[in-house]
Amino acid sequence: MSGTMTIFRRELRSYFSTPVAYVFIVIFLLLSGAFTFYLGNFYERGQADLQAFFTFHPWLYLFLVPAVSMRLWAEERKTGTIELLLTLPITMWQAVFGKFLAAWAFIAIALALTFPIWLTVNYLGSPDNGVIFASYLGSLLMAGAFLAIGSCLSASTRNQVVAFILTVVICFLLLLAGYPLVLDAIRAIAGQGVADAISGLSFLTHFASISKGVIDLRDLVYFVLMIGVWLYATAVVIDMKKAA
Repeated sequence: MSGTMTIFRRELRSYFSTPVAYVFIVIFLLLSGAFTFYLGNFYERGQADLQAFFTFHPWLYLFLVPAVSMRLWAEERKTGTIELLLTLPITMWQAVFGKFLAAWAFIAIALALTFPIWLTVNYLGSPDNGVIFASYLGSLLMAGAFLAIGSCLSASTRNQVVAFILTVVICFLLLLAGYPLVLDAIRAIAGQGVADAISGLSFLTHFASISKGVIDLRDLVYFVLMIGVWLYATAVVIDMKKAA
């Protein structure tokens, strides 16, 4: 655990050593506000909830999270510092998990800074704060799943742009698998069983369930497994690259 925390502190510190982190946070906050109050018609809906805010999170993460994850390992491989990192007295898993946790904590900080929107809806009405809390939890878990996928694809290439594009494509497919129009088409062609199976693989399906305030164990297991599987794949890819 000490090795993981060493990598975690080093990586998290590196995010805030350049202006890029602050630019990312500002962009995230501006887009969150714009989508909530303008595209989401927050005031026009006349309801004391944050549905308009959380509805756009999967699509925000689709581009912003890969922008964070693309540098996790691709930059280390390009600069050659990955060899130095792997000579430290830590295990491969500690390095993978430490870098992932730092990036996830960075995204969590950006998400936490949206608290004025939560305060705003409480000032304007009496929302169900339990539902809002559950939605924040679901959003953070979904961001972690995006990030784990990005970590694996970043480890597979030296080019950050390639890692970004591959992550966007795979995450988009996992979002699309839960989109109603897509599911309707699959249901018409292959039947309800196949549509349900594909829907169960989608971020949208599980995030939508949690954002209703229902924290189902199946949804939590889905995100934890998604993160675990992709982080394990990251370690395998790095090990293969090292052996090559």
